[in-house]
Amino acid sequence: MTTYSIKTISENYKMTAFGVSFDDYNDWAGNAAKTAAKKAEITENGQLAELLALADGQEYQINYNLDGKPWRGFGVMGEFNVEGAVVLDFLAGDYLVVPGTGADKDRLADEITGKVFGGLIQEITEYKYVGPGNSTFVKANETGEFYGEMWLRVIKVEKN
Repeated sequence: MTTYSIKTISENYKMTAFGVSFDDYNDWAGNAAKTAAKKAEITENGQLAELLALADGQEYQINYNLDGKPWRGFGVMGEFNVEGAVVLDFLAGDYLVVPGTGADKDRLADEITGKVFGGLIQEITEYKYVGPGNSTFVKANETGEFYGEMWLRVIKVEKN
């Protein structure tokens, strides 16, 4: 059983990111390729480093519903005016927090995302995911492994 917690965020917040929109949410291979290409592009051209330098240095992988389409990107906490980046609104409320650990920093965010949407979200019946987005961060822990968390806004389901 995967552990999770519920944490309450008292104020709306923003994230700034570079990303790509998807035409078909179920095209897993195509979407993964588009996401990887975008990550390579913003890493190579220095845009991601510029964004990280403006914020606290913590990178997030972000899934969002942008203009009615699924969108995935990489960014930071906070609102920054950077050419080509979008500013995303995250709302105050209860957040489902799902942790994970692993040896591969680049794969851990995807592993946690897969765990959440591959079954965990259906197992949690007392809360419902409401979006409009979610974010995952990964950082090194004291043992040299990597630790990450996915945060998803949820509402408590009223039982009759």
